[in-house]
Amino acid sequence: MRDLILRAVPFVVFTAFLAFAPFTLEDGSLHLATEIFVIVVIASMWNLLAGYAGLVSLGHQMYFGAGGYALFLFANATGLSPYWGILVALALGAAAAALIAPLLFRLRDAYFAIASWVLAEIVSILVQKTDALGGITGVSLGDPGAVDMDRFEAIMFVIGGAMTLAAIIGSLWLLRSKTGLAFMCARDNEAASQAIGVNVWPARFLVYVLSAAGVAAAGALSLLGGLVVQPGAAFSPDWTVVMTFVVIVGGIGTLEGPILGAAIYFLLRQALTVIVPLSGAWYLAAMGVVAVATMLFAPKGLWPLLRDRMGVDWLTVRRTLSPSAAEERA
Repeated sequence: MRDLILRAVPFVVFTAFLAFAPFTLEDGSLHLATEIFVIVVIASMWNLLAGYAGLVSLGHQMYFGAGGYALFLFANATGLSPYWGILVALALGAAAAALIAPLLFRLRDAYFAIASWVLAEIVSILVQKTDALGGITGVSLGDPGAVDMDRFEAIMFVIGGAMTLAAIIGSLWLLRSKTGLAFMCARDNEAASQAIGVNVWPARFLVYVLSAAGVAAAGALSLLGGLVVQPGAAFSPDWTVVMTFVVIVGGIGTLEGPILGAAIYFLLRQALTVIVPLSGAWYLAAMGVVAVATMLFAPKGLWPLLRDRMGVDWLTVRRTLSPSAAEERA
C-alpha cells in the first residue's frame, strides 16, 4: 500500500499543476508546456509499439498529420468547436491503423519499418496533390471565432495534460494486463510465444491501433495550435525523428523513458537554439551526437541507468509471483 501511495504522488502533483497553472502561467509558458505534453504523448505511443511490442515504425508521422487534417475538416464541415475534432482524430487514427495493420504485419523487422515510412510518404504526396485538402497550402480553420483566443492556450494546456495522463496511465494498465504480457512475450521471442499458446497477431494489432490513435489525437492538438494544417509540417518525418530520439535517450521499453527523454529534448532544444543559437543543420547534428552517445554509453537509455543506480522504479510493469504461486511452480 505504501508503494502504491508513493507511486500515485507524482500523478496527484501533476493533476494539481494542471488545475492551477492556467491561472498563474502566461500564455507563452502554457504553450511550451502543451508542446512538451504532445511530445510525451507521441513518444509514449511510439515506445508502446517499438519498446514493448517490438514493432519499429518509421512512418508514424502519417497518423500525426492525419489527425490534424481530421480536426480541421471536421470543424469546418460541422461548425462545431474544433476541440471535438480531437476525438474525431483519435477515431480516424484507430480506423486507419486497423485497415493498414493487416498489410504491414505481413512484413517483419527492417521491412516493416521501411514499409511504414514509404506508406507515410505516399500519403503525404497524395494529400499535397489533392485540391479538396488544400494542396500544398493546407487547410485553415474556417471560423477563427470558433476558438476563444483569450482562453485558447489555457484550454490547449489542460487538454494536453489530460492526454498525457491518459497515455501514461493507459499504457501502464495495458502493459500490466494479459494482453500487454502477450505482446511483450512476442517481442522477446515470437516463436516461443506462439508455442506456449500466445495469440500474437491480435495483441500486436491492438497495440498498433492504440499507438496510431494516440499519435493522431496528439497531432490534432499540436496542429490546432497554429490554426492551420499544411502537409509539409503535418506529415514531416521530423515527428518520427523526435519520437525516436526521445525514446532512445530516455529509455526504450520503459514508461518513464519518454517523460525523461522529452525533458532532455526540450532542454537541448532551448540550449542549442536560444543559448547557443545553432543553424538548422548544426542543431540536428548536435541532437544526433547526443543520441549516438546515449546508445554507446547507455544503450538502454538514461532512465534505466538512473533507476538502477538510485533504486527508483516508479511505473514498473514487472510481475512477481505470489508466495503460493511460487510454491506451486516449485
